[in-house]
Amino acid sequence: MSSTAFQPVEQLAKSAWQSMFVSAAISFILGVMVLAWPDVTIAVAAVIFGVYLLVSGVMQLAFAFGTHVNGSVRVLAFISGALSIVVGLFCFRSLLQSILLLALWIGIGWIFRGITLVIAAVSDDSMPIRGWQIVIGVLNVLAGIVLIDAPFESTVILAILGGAALVALGLVEAMTAFQLRKATKVAA
Repeated sequence: MSSTAFQPVEQLAKSAWQSMFVSAAISFILGVMVLAWPDVTIAVAAVIFGVYLLVSGVMQLAFAFGTHVNGSVRVLAFISGALSIVVGLFCFRSLLQSILLLALWIGIGWIFRGITLVIAAVSDDSMPIRGWQIVIGVLNVLAGIVLIDAPFESTVILAILGGAALVALGLVEAMTAFQLRKATKVAA
């Protein structure tokens, strides 16, 4: 087999580690920004969260009325879209309501992501930096629990934990990207 047959695979491997590294850099930079300006971050995130919910809800309603979906999917999309719009409107009633909903949303997301990271790391012996993946997963779960347990008391903690999690995620993703790059070079 000629070496030109492996060029698409080599290109894919090269772009995979580069994409992961770009994601790591964005996570790290965003994390540093959040740590530098936690109060501003909370207010901006609360407004963006409300806008996101409204736009997402409208899109889901449009999907629900599309002709290409069956009845059960249509009903679920309609309910999800309507709820998204209602929650989005609650975000604009007051900054505190928006912060509460944002904290709950992020807390639940962190718990799911943390559980996923831990399960993936525990079940795959070949995962790069497996121990760090488990640590980050456990930290995500703990941070999610804090946000759900005390959303108002933890708004600044939300920003600090969020920023720290993004910095840590960026570092872990960068290490993973460089290990992928190294493995790619060895395979080539």
